[in-house]
Amino acid sequence: MELSTLQWIVVACVAMSLLALTGAVTLLLPPKAFDRVVMPLVAIAAGTLLGGALFHLLPPAVAETGDGLVPYIMVAAGVLSFVLLEQILQWQHSRRPASRRRPLGVIILVTDGVHNFIDGLAIGSAFVIDTRLGLITWLVIAAHEVPQEIGDYAVLVHSGWGRKSALAYNMLSSLPVLLGGIVAYAAAASINIALLLPFAAGNFIYVAMADLVPELTTPPALRDRVILTAAFIGGLLLLLALAPIG
Repeated sequence: MELSTLQWIVVACVAMSLLALTGAVTLLLPPKAFDRVVMPLVAIAAGTLLGGALFHLLPPAVAETGDGLVPYIMVAAGVLSFVLLEQILQWQHSRRPASRRRPLGVIILVTDGVHNFIDGLAIGSAFVIDTRLGLITWLVIAAHEVPQEIGDYAVLVHSGWGRKSALAYNMLSSLPVLLGGIVAYAAAASINIALLLPFAAGNFIYVAMADLVPELTTPPALRDRVILTAAFIGGLLLLLALAPIG
């Protein structure tokens, strides 16, 4: 039975929420093995985010809206939204007295909740335009979410959260992705949903270049930098290979 667009969105968003459970794999890996795996995953995620934005989200948006400035203004809006989000969260965190500041884990969960809502908007708007684009968008976001969820879970446990509590709250913070997907589907009847694609592309570009790529330049060893750069390029090339021709 062929799924409707709304069913595709719901299935994709629920599957994305379940990726929050991947953080539990940190319990199965020795610390040294985890350290060896997580950074190449981050590098691949950075490459796929950038490749997804440039090769998959922007082309259909430009085709739908024309060659004017509108899609690129939306890209800028997508970047700016995450700049403002992180500035606001950091300001709210830093202005509290030291004894009253929220734990790092809470900040991570709030940020993840907002990010997941925006991811849901991207997934929903992509499926509204084309099922194949929706699946590619899901894969791009998933490539970023897996290493992020693993890292977030590890930080929560390291910050003193119980393992079950960390897993439960991390799962809770992933639920807004379904809300974002449904909002995008509902909005398709009244707005040009293609405008959400370059906005999501701006989000992807910001996360890749501001949050992930700087992590790839910190290892002091040349060998590690070469491996991470190769993984980043690999993520880019993978998304380029999956892009439609023409």
